[in-house]
Amino acid sequence: MEWEAPKKPAELTESRLVAAILEGDFPIDSHLPAERQLARQLGVTRPTLREALQRLARDGWVEIQHGKPTRVCNYWREGNLAVLAAIAQRPEHQPSDFIPNLLYFRQIVAPAYAHLAVEYAAQQIAKLLEGYQNLPDDPAVFAQVDWDLHQKLTIASGNPVFTLILNGFRDLYPLLGRRYFTLPQARDYSRTFYQDLLASARQGNADQAEAVTRRVMVASLNFWHMATSRKEPQ
Repeated sequence: MEWEAPKKPAELTESRLVAAILEGDFPIDSHLPAERQLARQLGVTRPTLREALQRLARDGWVEIQHGKPTRVCNYWREGNLAVLAAIAQRPEHQPSDFIPNLLYFRQIVAPAYAHLAVEYAAQQIAKLLEGYQNLPDDPAVFAQVDWDLHQKLTIASGNPVFTLILNGFRDLYPLLGRRYFTLPQARDYSRTFYQDLLASARQGNADQAEAVTRRVMVASLNFWHMATSRKEPQ
């Protein structure tokens, strides 16, 4: 059995400060309390706090200014992929347009990595898609399959940046996927997508793979709006 290592004090402190920033306890462009006061509030030593602040500064949450108070950054403009991943793991702190913006971003990049994947590894992608032709009509199954497909497409593309970006949403993807695939139309459309992408891979037609992926990514955004506009059960 593999045990998950407990978080270090600096990691816990970092997580608590991220939550406080996202919750608005420390708004954008405000300043954190003095180091001694903040360490006392958090119940940690000053060296632990300094380590946590250095990690936050590295990712774009805060700006450490020597001789001045630590500023809370506009993390949407000054943050990096670590900020995006942190927000993806905290659904309660996501703005209303976070998921549509994420789907729109995928709409831009997915056709590119699908093209490269079929160009460089058509047989591998075809073999993968052959296993997707008789899926159970279950939203959770489709959510997992869709994640596996996109991750393997990024890997096969030969560009690890695609994979690193996608992996930032590893925890969020199944959650939104299960909601998205509650729509029968979304499952049907993905079945067609898997068939069309399989045909493209068998032909080694990277341009066609790009086109069919772009088409389904555009449709995905429309289906998401449909899924989220449905009334929640009482």
